[in-house]
Amino acid sequence: MSYALSRPTTARRSGLLGIVIGTHIGIILIVMASKTVVPQIMEMPLIVDLIQPAQEKPPEAKPLPVVKPQPVRQQPTPQKHVPVVEATQSTLPAPAAPVATPPEVKPAPPAPPAPEPVVQARFDADYLKNPAPPYPPLSRRMGEEGKVILRVSVTPAGTAESVEIKTSSGSQRLDESAQKTVRTWKFIPAKRGSEAVQSFVLVPIIFKLEQ
Repeated sequence: MSYALSRPTTARRSGLLGIVIGTHIGIILIVMASKTVVPQIMEMPLIVDLIQPAQEKPPEAKPLPVVKPQPVRQQPTPQKHVPVVEATQSTLPAPAAPVATPPEVKPAPPAPPAPEPVVQARFDADYLKNPAPPYPPLSRRMGEEGKVILRVSVTPAGTAESVEIKTSSGSQRLDESAQKTVRTWKFIPAKRGSEAVQSFVLVPIIFKLEQ
């Protein structure tokens, strides 16, 4: 007796495939449903009991301790030992005080001799015979008068080295006449002791018309 295997038909294979697919889909749905289950939390009633606090007694005041003052002991002040000096008389004679020698007095140097006074130069000696300045004719006609003072530098030889107008008479003609004449005058030179020296002298010249 032999068995021959027959090939499944197309309808049978389709039914088997649907069963397999349905099985997988069911497994997947079961897994997904198990994941979406929300756990339920049971609510327990909360009971609160109020406990009244025990009344505390106020603390009793304790009496303060009494402190007795202790007597202060005075410390004895240390006694200072004053050294005792014994005075003894010495039989040795006291040394004589040194005698100071007076310092040597040096003689003062001689004072320098006082400078000899200077005798001023002169121009009014009669023996000099100095002529008077001429009166300018124009000044005489115009009635010009005045006093001119000349400053003359006199040499040791007694001559006029320079003649300057110190104070003008107010007229140039009168000043020039006096200046020109005095340049020719002779003078007694100034002297320091017996030595003739250079000096200055003032010479006044007066121009006045006769009435």
